[in-house]
Amino acid sequence: MTAAPGPATAAATVAPGPPDAEIRALLSSLDGQRRHVLGILEGLDEEALRLPVLPSGWTCLGLVQHLALDVERFWFRAVFTGDTTVIAALDEIDDAWQVDPGVTVAEVLDRYRAEIALADAVVTAAAAGAPLAWWPHDQFGAPHLHTLRDVLLHVITETACHAGHLDAARELLDGRRWLVLT
Repeated sequence: MTAAPGPATAAATVAPGPPDAEIRALLSSLDGQRRHVLGILEGLDEEALRLPVLPSGWTCLGLVQHLALDVERFWFRAVFTGDTTVIAALDEIDDAWQVDPGVTVAEVLDRYRAEIALADAVVTAAAAGAPLAWWPHDQFGAPHLHTLRDVLLHVITETACHAGHLDAARELLDGRRWLVLT
């Protein structure tokens, strides 16, 4: 993966004091989606978490691993902060949607929670308008996201979309629904 670093500097990304109201509101929205992802999986055993229920073949556990690695880690620690260690490690996993049988459910869920904590630390230490430090031109062409605000909105949308996928999978697995509007 090759891409030129962006114009972000440490001084440009660090916000003085506690996060501003916009960051708090965006992070609150994202946290609601993250809770949905984890909540809809509660009570599923390992067999169910590893069972593909849709024709595309992904599993609930694979989706959570995707959220940890391709969403939280990628967008906040690679794209926003430009963490060279994270960027260098991006090619180590061919397909985050596929969980190796030797990786436990707890490891995947713990990794997701750890990436959330790392992302939250990055987000709360920055201003919403802070520029991105790195952009993967080889994957996405010209940048279409430019600030932390843009990344937060993208991650909220992607996480919400995947929470809906998990809702469908859960209902197919055992009939449980997260939210029923009447």
